[in-house]
Amino acid sequence: MKAFRGRPHIFSTENQGKKRADLEVKNLSLSFGGVMALNDIGLSVSAGELLAVIGPNGAGKTSLLNCITGYYRPQKGKIIFNDEDITYLPTHDLVRRGIGRTFQNIELFPGMTVLSNMLLARHIHCRYGFGLASIFASSVRKEEVRHRLVLEELIDFLEIQPIRNKLVGSLPYGLRKRVELGRALALEPKILILDEPFAGMTLEEKEDMVRFLIELNGAWNQTMILVEHDMSIVMAISKRIMVLNFGEKLAEGTAEEIQNNNEVTKAYLG
Repeated sequence: MKAFRGRPHIFSTENQGKKRADLEVKNLSLSFGGVMALNDIGLSVSAGELLAVIGPNGAGKTSLLNCITGYYRPQKGKIIFNDEDITYLPTHDLVRRGIGRTFQNIELFPGMTVLSNMLLARHIHCRYGFGLASIFASSVRKEEVRHRLVLEELIDFLEIQPIRNKLVGSLPYGLRKRVELGRALALEPKILILDEPFAGMTLEEKEDMVRFLIELNGAWNQTMILVEHDMSIVMAISKRIMVLNFGEKLAEGTAEEIQNNNEVTKAYLG
């Protein structure tokens, strides 16, 4: 088996190029009682893009991600993914359509090993039922081999071989973040949504995560939406940036355009 950095089969340029990942959010509005979390928000992401969404606390960033991933239901607007209206689809259907996510607060199973946590994500790719699984049929064995190959590639890529059999609850925070990224990638997502993946990390851990994301986006064309507060990282790796403020879209553009935008500087960058 080739190592991940030797261009593995699931993240090869050829395979990633076949993953259509066109997302469009149209006139999205979300409110909680009298509080307007999102007001008439629009954005678009094309296959291979890395779009960053920034803004002060309470700007509506996570609310936007929650709408895209099915955790919140907007009162107005549409979310279109690969020409299909997914606005009100349940979360598990969105995952099957290729929308993967990491969370601001880590959502792993601390009493399970790293490998077991990542293996759970493969359930959406299982094509066998209980009957075949109970007798461990040859078709099941072949499919299980592929699932294991995918995980081995991800473990190599994320450099977590030494902790693969350790309980997640025993790991430092930065490594847990890395495992959560691995679990999201094990879904083989068409678009990967990252909610503050650098939060709580040391400088060295951030450098590692930056390296992983750059390689995923640049070499393997993984489409991503990134919410992050560390502006040095956002400005360095994002192809396009959207700024939210009090639930409204304040600006959108390249890193240079956002840095030179007076309204953004006043509201957020300081």
